[in-house]
Amino acid sequence: MTRPLERRPARRAPAWTELDDEALLDLRFCDLRLSLANSRLEPSIERLYGELARKGVRFRPHVWLAEEWFSPDGIPGIAIPFYVAHPRLMRLERRFMHEVEGGNHKWLMRILRHETGHAIDTAFGLRRRKAWRDTFGKASRRYPSRYSPRPGSRNFVLHLGHWYAQSHPTEDFAETFAVWLQPRSRWRSQYADWPALAKLEYVDRVMGELHGQRPANLDRRVVEPLAENTRTLREHYRRKQARYALDTRRSYDRPLLRVFVPREARPRAVAASRFLREMRPQLARLLVRRARMHPYLVNHVMRTAVQRARVLDLRLKAGQRRSKREVLEMHERIMMEMLLRDRENYAL
Repeated sequence: MTRPLERRPARRAPAWTELDDEALLDLRFCDLRLSLANSRLEPSIERLYGELARKGVRFRPHVWLAEEWFSPDGIPGIAIPFYVAHPRLMRLERRFMHEVEGGNHKWLMRILRHETGHAIDTAFGLRRRKAWRDTFGKASRRYPSRYSPRPGSRNFVLHLGHWYAQSHPTEDFAETFAVWLQPRSRWRSQYADWPALAKLEYVDRVMGELHGQRPANLDRRVVEPLAENTRTLREHYRRKQARYALDTRRSYDRPLLRVFVPREARPRAVAASRFLREMRPQLARLLVRRARMHPYLVNHVMRTAVQRARVLDLRLKAGQRRSKREVLEMHERIMMEMLLRDRENYAL
């Protein structure tokens, strides 16, 4: 069993926390001297280990800091992105990427459970089993650089955003494992009428077979550790922004520009991103109850709309009462178009 992360005396805040963004961007990753010990990540990692113990899973994935989230092929461990380890770096991440993946405790635990699914697969060689391949598909299938999800499909669990389970068989397993691992998860009732239930039952069955077993793969190597990375944060964000420059004009930008206006047109008006965030509870109730939209789809569209409104720096065009009505209609229209494209592209 992996021991808890070693606790060390609290240290003074690093000098780079006082730097402005431009000076911070010129630092190399190795200059940050970040550590998991006594970081804000430590309680979450220990909670993950506790969840595994309560499920009878003997294996504990080792963790380290890197540039991004990943679990390496052949190594049953988890790389956690640097920015989650410190609030100053989270602010920098939000400036450039407009969100912090894993930036709150709930989101962080969701990703940790997902990456643990990959590590479990590697530790026990699950993908080599015929039943695994029959359930999820071939892990050797080429990994797509982009994929077109089916929002209406019930063949996959809903855990992380963007219908991630649909992207590849190994992601399908990791997402299914994460749903199974989550404490007090009511997956049997939640997915009772879904074909995805068979995948959850497979995970439940195979993890029962592995109860208390020692994994065959105990490789403790780390891949691309932060301490050996000489790339600057500036170069990191230049590459990351180019990689994540997705085309969202058709689905989000055009509808948003019908409801809101650029800041130059009304510089003193309320920011659209703020207005959308404040509307989220009301929007969620209306869209789920009145429009009968799935909560996962609703949250995905609302979150993306807020992000795009922030990127475009939009402002309210009309009064708040009229804007609320138009925002509701905009969200309904975006979701209906997504579902219609799903049916048209995957009609049986």
